[in-house]
Amino acid sequence: MTASVVELRPEELSEAFPVVRQLHGELDERKYGDLLSQMAPNGYRMFAVREPSGEVAAVLGMQILINLYYERHAYVYDLVVSEDARSKGYGGLLMDHAEDLARREGCRYVALACGREREGALRFYEGRGFERPGYSMRKKLS
Repeated sequence: MTASVVELRPEELSEAFPVVRQLHGELDERKYGDLLSQMAPNGYRMFAVREPSGEVAAVLGMQILINLYYERHAYVYDLVVSEDARSKGYGGLLMDHAEDLARREGCRYVALACGREREGALRFYEGRGFERPGYSMRKKLS
């Protein structure tokens, strides 16, 4: 059976939690559901690759946005492949899907942020043609 990408329906989003948690270890299931319930109405979409058993093996979360810097673009918020499903090409399959969707939606770019410590992920993205045009910064508000 060849792997394929599916868009998760709202009732299926909880199935992706164990995989998403591998990227966002501080996230609990309740907060995950609460955040998704706020993100989805704003255009956040989640795509997955399932193992032949039906279990979610890889997840990509993205949204189509418009801003002055990138104009119309796709922003990939989350890309994670389950630890036991790595090196099967699922990450590339999901990124291909996101890029194809972005083209169909008239986007000029696909953008994302990646932690500096995630050298393997940075190599993966750069191997796909992504560049590092600047720094993503944040400040925690008390």
